[in-house]
Amino acid sequence: MTALFRPHKGLAAVVFAAALGLAGAVHAKTFKWAADSDPGSMDPHSRNVASTLSMLSNIYEPLIRRNKELALEPALAVKWEATSPTTWRFTLRQGVKWQDGSPFTADDVVFTYGRTKGPGSLLGTVLRGSTDVKKIDDHTVEFVMAGPNPTFPQQMSSWLIMSKAWSEKNNTTKATDLTKNEVSFSTMNAMGTGPFILKSRGADGKIVMVPNPTWWDKAEHNLTEVIFTPIANPATRSAALLSGEVDMVHTLPVNAIPRVLEQKGLRVMRKAELRTMLFFVDQLRDELIDSSVKGKNPFKDVRVRQAMAMAIDAEAISRQVMRGVSVPNYLLVGPGVNAFDAALNVAPKRDIDAAKKLMADAGYANGFEVGMQCSNDRYVNDEFICTAAVAMLARIGIKVNLKVMPFNQLIKFLSPPYETSLILAGWLPATYDAHDALFNLAASRSKELQRGVFNVGGYNNPKFDELVMKAGVELDPKARDTMLRQALQIVRDDVAVIPIHQQVIVWAAKDSVDLVQNADNFFPLRFVKMK
Repeated sequence: MTALFRPHKGLAAVVFAAALGLAGAVHAKTFKWAADSDPGSMDPHSRNVASTLSMLSNIYEPLIRRNKELALEPALAVKWEATSPTTWRFTLRQGVKWQDGSPFTADDVVFTYGRTKGPGSLLGTVLRGSTDVKKIDDHTVEFVMAGPNPTFPQQMSSWLIMSKAWSEKNNTTKATDLTKNEVSFSTMNAMGTGPFILKSRGADGKIVMVPNPTWWDKAEHNLTEVIFTPIANPATRSAALLSGEVDMVHTLPVNAIPRVLEQKGLRVMRKAELRTMLFFVDQLRDELIDSSVKGKNPFKDVRVRQAMAMAIDAEAISRQVMRGVSVPNYLLVGPGVNAFDAALNVAPKRDIDAAKKLMADAGYANGFEVGMQCSNDRYVNDEFICTAAVAMLARIGIKVNLKVMPFNQLIKFLSPPYETSLILAGWLPATYDAHDALFNLAASRSKELQRGVFNVGGYNNPKFDELVMKAGVELDPKARDTMLRQALQIVRDDVAVIPIHQQVIVWAAKDSVDLVQNADNFFPLRFVKMK
């Protein structure tokens, strides 16, 4: 493997010192693991994707992090408080060093704020509601809000801080815009404050990390080296675990579960994920991309969307495609997310004749053709979910021309200008609150408000927008939850998206590996221990 990582002198010294420690270790604990895709970039602001943020959270750190129970706890900030309805003050941790030995200060937070809000970044949404950040002193910053923002601390747990000096030195002060295929120093390199140091990143996606000997926190792990290998092919990934080539896989293909359980020394872990899998349908364009219908957009008609929701049978997908490792879900958010309402979580009736009538009433008795994009390496059985949906939609006359691709290629369709008519995606609310999904996935697009950034289908409902914006500043939890549930019902009734399920995370590992599996599907290496 060719190492493309070029640390500067201070960081190189740290890595060398760590290596010396490893050389003298009697029992080196090298942890090898594999996942279905690589992070895509080492830039922490290029992708708002759980797999990317999870990996980079081992190197970079947020002001506030999640513990083993997913509760908030101090990280680079030791304290935070609302000093007024429109101001959040954060007291920063003192004595923290960047991995090159330089001090962490408020200047780094202010710089990261501008970088995250700037061009190329897809993480601006985590700072929603804020208009500015001010340095009070070297270890105090204040975030200025456009209005009350009760979930701002929850938003911060996925906001990773970068070094101002390192970014300036390496000409990477702007987030790398992956939608334009940009490449920068931060694409292949990283330098944070976190528990692990990036030693190398290969062109093949392989990542090698070593512990940060100057990390501010007490390490719970006992690792001396971490080697990550992306293995997109499910069978190859399973074989790597079964042969002992890797110690853990994330995720395990469903069809490999029985074989893993049969092998001594291996175990399977299952956890219902907070992520909702759903189909976005383009309701904004006057004419669909890759469609046989010219001059108009069938998806603008709610009757067509209703017919599609009736045809895409989430229960059948759970049984036949997911083999039980999913929980059918019919709302934009699922169980475990604040404001989820079980009473609203009702499946559309499975009546193909009724669905065909809706199509006919909308003027499409003979159906139509349309294109769809789908990943084959990002979610559990993603390609097979799409294949099943294609067959189901065919029953009501919608012929789908499916295009399958790696997620690194699919991401451009989930980003402006959203050049897709129909696409499968998943969303895990960063705040574990329904407002996150409603604001990002269904609220009408507004660059000024950083709203609807991932509203791929272009859904637009002023009444819905009003509810979401009010809920975003409502301080009364009861009143706020009422607004969120009303918004969830509107999205359901309008068929703004077509939810199908919460996937069940399936990991597998050697019995000699202790780790923490949580519903956010993040994999913090700081909790891993090798026996």
